Amino acid sequence: MEHTSLLERILRGVALTLVVIFFMFPIAWIFMMSFQTNETILRIPPQLIFEPTLANYTALITGKLVTAAGTLDIAFMRNLWNSVFLSVTSVAVSLLLGVPAAYAFARHKFRGSEDIAFTLLSFRFAPALLVLLPLTLYFQKLGLANTYIGLIWVYQLICLPLILWIVRGYFEDIPADIEYAYRIGGHSWFA
Repeated sequence: MEHTSLLERILRGVALTLVVIFFMFPIAWIFMMSFQTNETILRIPPQLIFEPTLANYTALITGKLVTAAGTLDIAFMRNLWNSVFLSVTSVAVSLLLGVPAAYAFARHKFRGSEDIAFTLLSFRFAPALLVLLPLTLYFQKLGLANTYIGLIWVYQLICLPLILWIVRGYFEDIPADIEYAYRIGGHSWFA
């Protein structure tokens, strides 16, 4: 065990505390701003002592922000729902397609299987602009622009290669003899 003096441990603790404060300060500042009015936020110099308000959170939930200039519509809850729906659906579809494909690539070796797996993984590293223009034109022609299905399809291009790569390695680490013993015991592939 390494022996350090009390002074070294104190200095290390102080340095670590300063680093944590440095990185956490912007997050704490933004959190404090969420309880302030726009007038208080824009005041110069900024004030650390203020009267907290929940008006910003009320505006997010109700979708209406009342200002001196009038009422603004905020579509936060709809946008949040869109994000949750798209991410959950994309991951679920990616898993439904990716896990069986990864199993097939891990267990069944055929001519070109490594090339196909590498090609699928290389899509993950392709520059976005390389895919963006052809995909946009393709989606416009099919009528998938600005639709949930179109976005889920785009997310498949992002998620599926990563799932194939990670899950394939997982299946390759499991010995095939365990599966054969399971089958000999009278179990099916899906039970």
